[in-house]
Amino acid sequence: MRKENFFSARRVAGMGILLALVIVLQVFGGYIKIGTTPLSFVLVPIVLGAILFGPTVGGFLGFAFGLIVLLYGVFGLDGFTMVLFNDHPIWTSILCLGKGTAAGVIAGLVYKIVAKKNGYAATFVAAATAPLVNTGLFILGALLMSDTLSANFVADGTTVIYFLVIVCAGINFLIELAINLICSPAIYTVLRVASKGKIK
Repeated sequence: MRKENFFSARRVAGMGILLALVIVLQVFGGYIKIGTTPLSFVLVPIVLGAILFGPTVGGFLGFAFGLIVLLYGVFGLDGFTMVLFNDHPIWTSILCLGKGTAAGVIAGLVYKIVAKKNGYAATFVAAATAPLVNTGLFILGALLMSDTLSANFVADGTTVIYFLVIVCAGINFLIELAINLICSPAIYTVLRVASKGKIK
């Protein structure tokens, strides 16, 4: 089978659609909430891009997601990121851009490995990988800015670890994971249609 050119019309069009979805879901997704917790659908198009077009496209879409998060912090639209950026601009930039990029790349790599055995299982594993990587890197990276977290966000009697794992990541991570897993059958259906039923 001839390898598809990276800048083929199909790939560029698909990347454009998925990029638009990433932007819309990240910018407006915060308005969709369960109680006070926003529902984050932004990782779904990142996973879909990683599966359909490979780890590079997944990384590109994840980078776009991270760039929006970073810009929200730079311009004061996200108070949490803004505080971190004001104290640690370089590390906050690396964290925002790096965690999204890694989530897309690793989801694509995991899919390629598992798909050799079973495409359906690979879709679920890739969908679970993205929020795991995104949240895991967020916690690890934010720990390096614990001075700022302690001064601005951590209440007396709690720790930075508790704040990051329970307060910041806990519910959001579980919701992101659930959304990705629930959307996995739809992602798999799109994948089968795009591959004309060749995926099993």
